[in-house]
Amino acid sequence: MKFTRKKLLILLLVLLPGVLLDQLTKIAARKHLATKSKSLIKDVLELRLLHNSGAVWGSFQNSTLMLTVVSIILVIALLYFYFKIPDEKKMMPLMLSLAFIICGAIGNIIDRIVFKYVTDFIFFSLINFPIFNVADIYVTCATILLALLIIFYYKDEDFEWKKKQ
Repeated sequence: MKFTRKKLLILLLVLLPGVLLDQLTKIAARKHLATKSKSLIKDVLELRLLHNSGAVWGSFQNSTLMLTVVSIILVIALLYFYFKIPDEKKMMPLMLSLAFIICGAIGNIIDRIVFKYVTDFIFFSLINFPIFNVADIYVTCATILLALLIIFYYKDEDFEWKKKQ
């Protein structure tokens, strides 16, 4: 494992402001949306408070302990992989993608530990999309970026370091 200051700095530069933004938006949602929703764009985008004791699309309802444990294990595995990535410029997008996935997972882990549910509040009413939060945005966008990087940017030889370990 290559634990370098540069990798630690990159991770902290994503995690600290990312988790802070996620938690501040959830605090604001719990405070200002407790009694009513707010329409941002009529019939398109709304802020609506939801205490989600499950996972994505309402699955695993009331499984907070299991979801917390699985999320913590996932974060540990992603951190292990993150610090194995070579400290090369070409690997920066891979490191950033993993850092944002870790960031989103930590944001939701905090909610599960403190409240026993995840605070969701962003609702696309136009398509009746499940209500989500900032941490979910990090995880979703970073996962899509990661998939695109693996499909279109990285080549097999870019992962030779993985085979040697």
